[in-house]
Order: sequence, then structure tokens, then C-alpha cells
Amino acid sequence: MSKQLTFVDRLTAWADEVREQAATMAPGPEQDALLKKIMQADQATELYNWISSPELQPPK
Repeated sequence: MSKQLTFVDRLTAWADEVREQAATMAPGPEQDALLKKIMQADQATELYNWISSPELQPPK
């Protein structure tokens, strides 16, 4: 039985793959676009972790 990856795991794995790809590219618009997508994925991961944190309390 294979374990299903979470959204954050899949997003992190994708960002790591794209980060490696961007590192091999020459500087330019294509690399900039990949770096922007990586930054957005990292921000989405941070936001997801913050929202799903057990310390987060609902408004009173």
C-alpha cells in the first residue's frame, strides 16, 4: 500500500524539482518565471502550514 502525499508534500517536491531546473538555466525571463513560481509555491506552503497550525485560534 502506498502512502498518499499531502498537498504540502507534493507542492514542496514540485518546488524542489523546479528549483533544480532553474539552477541549470541561464539568467533571463524563463528563469525569472520559474523563480517566481517557486516563490509562490513556498508562500503557499507557509500559508497552508499557518492556517492548519493547532495554535491558530478562532476569533472571539
